[in-house]
Amino acid sequence: MVIGLMRILTILPTAAGLFIGRMLGRLIFHTVVKRRRVTLVNLGICFPELSDQQRWELARKTFEANGMGLVETGYAWWRPHSWSAARVKAVGLEHLQAALDRGRGVILLSAHFSALDLSGPLILPFVKNSAVLYRPHNNPLMEHFIYKGRQSFCEPVDRSEFMYARKCLKQNRCVWYAPDQDFGAKGSVFAPFFGHPAATLTATARLPALNRSPMVMFSVYREPDHTYTLMFEPVEPFPTKDDLADATMINSVIERSIRRHPEQYMWMHKRFKTQPDGKQKLYKAARC
Repeated sequence: MVIGLMRILTILPTAAGLFIGRMLGRLIFHTVVKRRRVTLVNLGICFPELSDQQRWELARKTFEANGMGLVETGYAWWRPHSWSAARVKAVGLEHLQAALDRGRGVILLSAHFSALDLSGPLILPFVKNSAVLYRPHNNPLMEHFIYKGRQSFCEPVDRSEFMYARKCLKQNRCVWYAPDQDFGAKGSVFAPFFGHPAATLTATARLPALNRSPMVMFSVYREPDHTYTLMFEPVEPFPTKDDLADATMINSVIERSIRRHPEQYMWMHKRFKTQPDGKQKLYKAARC
């Protein structure tokens, strides 16, 4: 049903499709209480300086942005790449080129922005034949569509396949990686994220070590005129061989990227569900 809706919206003119996506996001904000609650808890942790009303408005805009992101995922999977190439502007491209010039591949550090899938075809004018490390979907049917859709602009790779990632880096390819989710305490350290401890994967620091590859932060932002800005920023010195220091650096880079357009981030995930004291009640106690 979701895939069918995405297909239909892809056929519509861009402005109409994104408007419907935004209204769909607003509808979900008002009806899916559980995800709204998680979002408001996250915003309360990360933006304590905002009033309740300001966080409510930011949460609503977040759902609207992610509704548009659903439509943009359809654009990424099914629209011709010429459509995205005509709508992209790159900032900091010299950092990406300098990293590629080293000849050791590049880790493209990313985060879960609402237009994440669309960033795949958006980057094609600048990067060809990239690979993306991701966690396969639990639903086999959804995984089929996700895999096939992403194959149109990159090579999807199970995030556990580190040796294949190493092979890609040795071929001087770009490997995408978005570690900004809570996968539990195992394989993680607790590093500050917006000033609050968050379980952060130590594997992020292992990736550059596979081939002594540089890391570049890669962000995608939706503009009001239905164009998109890609931003590239160097992440260095990294890694330092100190897990906590490395995780702290990664989180700070991602945080800076999010702060530019916080409404375009996927705040629906329980980023702080695992806590160092073993208590996982940040979300259970909330009533929004």
